[in-house]
Amino acid sequence: MACIDELTGLLDTLCPMHVVLDGTGHIIHAGPTARKLHGDRPLEGQRFLELFELCRPRAVSSMPQLMAVAGVKLHLKTRGEPQTGLKGVLCPLPAIDGAVVNLSFGISIIDAVRDYALTSADFAATDLTVEMLYLVEAKSAAMEASRKLNQRLQGAMIAAEEQAFTDTLTGLKNRRALEHILPRLLQERQPFGLMQIDLDFFKAVNDTMGHAAGDHVLQCVARVLVDSSRDDDCVARVGGDEFVLVFRGITKPEILERIAERIISEVEAPMPFGDATCKISASVGISIYNGEAAHEVSIEQLMADADTALYASKHKGRATSTIFSADLRSKGEQTG
Repeated sequence: MACIDELTGLLDTLCPMHVVLDGTGHIIHAGPTARKLHGDRPLEGQRFLELFELCRPRAVSSMPQLMAVAGVKLHLKTRGEPQTGLKGVLCPLPAIDGAVVNLSFGISIIDAVRDYALTSADFAATDLTVEMLYLVEAKSAAMEASRKLNQRLQGAMIAAEEQAFTDTLTGLKNRRALEHILPRLLQERQPFGLMQIDLDFFKAVNDTMGHAAGDHVLQCVARVLVDSSRDDDCVARVGGDEFVLVFRGITKPEILERIAERIISEVEAPMPFGDATCKISASVGISIYNGEAAHEVSIEQLMADADTALYASKHKGRATSTIFSADLRSKGEQTG
């Protein structure tokens, strides 16, 4: 018996995931890692084939049949939950008319580490599984670091793109953003109303009250324009006191004129700045894209049409809006 004790002590170190069977197929000793497969339940005294299902070779249901496959690679799984896949090999142990079955997790090792809270101490020091666990852990750490880096890079890229398309003073879109949005709408043949706005008497504010007052006016106007548009619309500052609004799906002249009238009315309201008050107005020119094919119209032409209508509003005395029509273009050409 002392000899068996010495043997099992040796096996616990060299192959901690083993079981020793007696001649009836009952477990008389289990290595420390093998014991973890059944939690707090003792393995000793249990029949091996009642705890482990032999998947290959099949039709093994007794100890004699089990001894007959000694040296053959065994494919097993635990009968309890979780059903862990195992590999094993049986070696006869003549001293007790029994056998030693050495087990391993094989490709189930990752799941087993999670399910049974295994550490490197649960494997023999020379077991390649330990090296694989280190590699898996290193790979997981590297992948997590790569994921976080990609998230930061993605965030930085989005922030850079957002900054590139944003007017820093007002927070509106800028000309670059407009040049990105309009061609896409034209390519997809999505109808829209294009509104070009120029502030009246803005230069006088800058000249008499300073650029700080001018910046304040621009920010106030930006809020008016955002409040007068929807989330899907585009509001852009394209120059010093020049703005462009793109109203997706709105092509009825009467609706666009009502929006323009509301904008003009709100822009004309006095804007307090310190102890002073800034007073401006706005002139509006409108062109409409009804969804024609790209070869029938261009962004440059739509912008030029809105600019022509804006010039007509200025000519009419400012603080008004004008819808572009073909006769405006001909009048402009005659004036030129």
